[in-house]
Amino acid sequence: MSAKSAINKVVFTPHDEKMLAAVQVKRRTKKKIPFLATGGQGDYMTFICLSVTNKKPSHVSITKVKQFPGSSSFAKRSMWTIDQLRQVNGCDPNKDCPEFDLAFDNAFDQWVAGSAGEKCTFIQILHHTCQRYSSQSKPEFVNCQSKLLGGNSILHSAADSVTSAVQKASQALNERGERLSRAEEKTGEMKNSAEQFSVTAHKLAMKHKC
Repeated sequence: MSAKSAINKVVFTPHDEKMLAAVQVKRRTKKKIPFLATGGQGDYMTFICLSVTNKKPSHVSITKVKQFPGSSSFAKRSMWTIDQLRQVNGCDPNKDCPEFDLAFDNAFDQWVAGSAGEKCTFIQILHHTCQRYSSQSKPEFVNCQSKLLGGNSILHSAADSVTSAVQKASQALNERGERLSRAEEKTGEMKNSAEQFSVTAHKLAMKHKC
């Protein structure tokens, strides 16, 4: 089981929530905290997770989840509602990059994702979720590539790909049907010509016998 699947199962499912997206991150600027409250050094994995409650009305949260060295368990460290999110900074509107910032009412964090693709997927889903669930003023998305904010989230892109594939398959079947229909018409015409030729040949043969 992947770490993200495990987080959904361990952290969110027991609270009747569904994880929509998660991105593994590290701080771009480390806090000057040599030891954690647990007594261990700060070498841990951090995930920023987006989740929604299964019950209506839906409540969307952004949660910081950590996994400490030598442990298979996960722990919630911070949580915000989607209405507390004020700004998402993609750091570069011209190219894919793993850096992004999140600004809340009472917090500001600068992150670097495990990869640019992982960050882009997270921001796409986050933007789509904000458009759908934010009840107050929607957060500002700045320095983000247009492909992430154009309404074509990864979910829509997947749906578009399926629709396109179905349309192409349907078109191919239609073209094949048209070709078969034309072939059948030609076969019928050839059959009629052969029958007419046979009748004509028979008439000529009978005429010569007479």
